[in-house]
Amino acid sequence: MSLAVVTPVLNGANRLREMLAALQGLADELVVVDGGSDDCSREIAECAGAKVIITAPGRGIQCAAGAAETNSEWMLFLHADTILTPSGFQALTAHMQADQEGKFACYLELSFDDDSTVAKCVASLANWRAQTFGLPYGDQGLLIHREFYKQLGGFKPLPLMEDVDLVRRIGSSRLKPLRGQVITSAARYRQRGWVRRSLRNLVCLSLYFLGISPHTIARFYD
Repeated sequence: MSLAVVTPVLNGANRLREMLAALQGLADELVVVDGGSDDCSREIAECAGAKVIITAPGRGIQCAAGAAETNSEWMLFLHADTILTPSGFQALTAHMQADQEGKFACYLELSFDDDSTVAKCVASLANWRAQTFGLPYGDQGLLIHREFYKQLGGFKPLPLMEDVDLVRRIGSSRLKPLRGQVITSAARYRQRGWVRRSLRNLVCLSLYFLGISPHTIARFYD
C-alpha cells in the first residue's frame, strides 16, 4: 500500500509550506504541479522534498500531469491551501487497508482555519451537500486508487469544475465520505465575503449543470 499526494499550485506560497509540512513522513510521493507561479512556491516544494512539475495553469491540467508522474497504488489530490489533519490521515489509511482493490474513491470532512459561526455554517453546508448529492468540494481532497483513476480517464484539462467532472464519473455509489478532517484556508472567503463567495460557488455549479462550458464559467469565477 503506497500513497502519492498530488497538489496543484499557482502562487500558493503562503499556505504551501504548512500544507507540505503536515504530509512529511505520511506519503510515499509528494508531487507539486506548478501552473506558472511567480512567487516562491516551487522553491518551497523542492525544499520539502516534493517532485515539482511545471505545466500550464488550470487544476484539471495540473492534476492530470501530476498523476502521470506518480507510481503509488493510491493518489490523494489535495489543494495547496488545504491541511491534512491527523484524523484525516488515519481515515485515509483505514480506507486503503480496507479497500485494497480500490473499489471506492473517498473524500474528507471540510473545515476552515476560522472559528467564526459563519465559517462553521459554510463547512457544514458543504459537508451536507457532499454526502447528500455526492458532490464534494475539491478542498475536501480526493483519494482514489490508480487503477480506478485510469478506468475513469483521469482529470480532464478543465480550468474549473475539474473536481465535479471527475466525481460525477466516479458516481455516488462508488464515492465515500471519510470521518476525518482537512482544514482549508478561509482567506478567499474573508477577502470577498462568506455569503458572496458561497453564492458565487453555487452559481458556478448551477451554470455547469446547465451545460455552460467550464471555460466560460472560469471567466465569471475569476
